[in-house]
Amino acid sequence: MLRFRRRTCITLGIFILFVCFIMMGLKTLRPDSAAFGSPFGLGLLPKFQREAEPDTESRVQAGPSAQTQSIILQGSAIMQTDTVDLPPPNYDLHIFYYTWYGNPQFDGKYIHWNHKLLKHWDAKIANNFPNGEHKPPDDIGANFYPELGPYSSKDPSVIDAHMKQMRSASIGVVSLSWYPPGMSDDNGEPWDDLVPVILDAAHKYELKVTFHIEPYQSRDDRSLRSNVVYIIDKYGSHPAFYHSKTSTGRTLPMFYIYDSYITSPDTWANLLTLSGSQSIRNTPYDGIFIALLVEEKHKYDIHRSGFDGLYTYFATNGFSFGSSHHHWSSLKTFCDTNNLIFIPSVGPGYIDTSIRPWNFQNTRNRINGKYYETALNAALMVRPSIISITSFNEWHEGTQIEAAIPKKNGLVKYEDYLPYKPNMYLQLTRKWSEKFVKEKEQWLV
Repeated sequence: MLRFRRRTCITLGIFILFVCFIMMGLKTLRPDSAAFGSPFGLGLLPKFQREAEPDTESRVQAGPSAQTQSIILQGSAIMQTDTVDLPPPNYDLHIFYYTWYGNPQFDGKYIHWNHKLLKHWDAKIANNFPNGEHKPPDDIGANFYPELGPYSSKDPSVIDAHMKQMRSASIGVVSLSWYPPGMSDDNGEPWDDLVPVILDAAHKYELKVTFHIEPYQSRDDRSLRSNVVYIIDKYGSHPAFYHSKTSTGRTLPMFYIYDSYITSPDTWANLLTLSGSQSIRNTPYDGIFIALLVEEKHKYDIHRSGFDGLYTYFATNGFSFGSSHHHWSSLKTFCDTNNLIFIPSVGPGYIDTSIRPWNFQNTRNRINGKYYETALNAALMVRPSIISITSFNEWHEGTQIEAAIPKKNGLVKYEDYLPYKPNMYLQLTRKWSEKFVKEKEQWLV
């Protein structure tokens, strides 16, 4: 009997050791797609410091490895990914996104990272500051340095990583900076052909895409109508194309119109009112059109123009009437009274002295996230239906929430998110997105 017990104990001990070896082996097989954390970024804030910090190299490679984790559904070109460890998207949280960056690997040259230093309009002031342009990869047109390096917006792994970062932050809608085919900003190149790739990547992470139409030369009621027809005809049937429900119960696409105040209210009214000569209302191309408010008087112009709402865009508190937090309450009241949508824009900070070296007065320090949280709290206080974020990756103006890393060389020492991790602002966004959802539930009670 004693011999039997001894044999049983030995057998059991061997079995336990075998199970331990198996578990240790499985632990080493942690998939690359978990490189951002599980869930993303929980190691960021002090109360989550017990989580291990993700390795920088694996974070950079998150795009390609995520692609290897995906499965291709038969009968569909859209890739679906396991998003079980990511928070649900908040479709009332929009973020401005730029795809104007290029590098030699994908574009044959650097684009936008080599941004020119812009001169002050006063020659006496301009002469006191340097000119020329930046020389990547170590010298880029930004005060922060991206974790992904000076990337190309055409790089599929970069697009995938960006969409995953946005989803990890519980963002729901990507507001895509857009120029008509063949057009671009002064420092970039046309890239409308990239839109289908962005839509596919957004759909993979259950995000939606709306269009932030930029102020190209000669934009007016006729050309904007043509733009809307083009966008809806070409992209409107894609499952990632964003639609929003109006106060009348209709579901329509939304368009942000940057620098809308450049065009006269009468011209916009031709397009956006029922009696306008170019009216788009009650046609298959109707939509929700959001104008940019800079000065207080713009709210009357926006209403007269036939716009459906307004946004404030700028991340610099105090820079304009619209971007000043203490004006949001009165703007929300005006919008409620006139059946307009008020979309305050929040940002993590502002610094553009890498391209405007004379513009230090508009710098807004991030204060380790406090500036961002103050803006988000101010936005929630006015109970908006939608909040927009400036921005995901406008690196030139230092408003990005995209992951950034510390970097210095003989030329420059870049700003960073220390003492926190590269994903700090993604995690803060997730925190406030979840708070936004909970607050909205209370507003409806």
